[in-house]
Amino acid sequence: MQLGQVGQTITEKLSKALVPHALEVIDESHLHAGHSGARPEGETHFRVKIQAEAFAGKSLIQRHRMVNEVLAEELNGPVHALAISASAPAS
Repeated sequence: MQLGQVGQTITEKLSKALVPHALEVIDESHLHAGHSGARPEGETHFRVKIQAEAFAGKSLIQRHRMVNEVLAEELNGPVHALAISASAPAS
């Protein structure tokens, strides 16, 4: 599935801010149709899988906060839910 504008913005912001080794942004909005926060046009529920050196030595909460900080504008606007899997590359 190709990402819409919100998904592309998420990808661009995370790529620029955290320079990930691996990044996958998945729009899961279709799985939440009819649920709270869902909109007919979609792009409300995302899953992010990111691996970046910036996460080295950081706790799970710190890694999530880093992602949330980068995406604060989206989380305060069109994005209702964001599932995050964030890790540092294996050494």
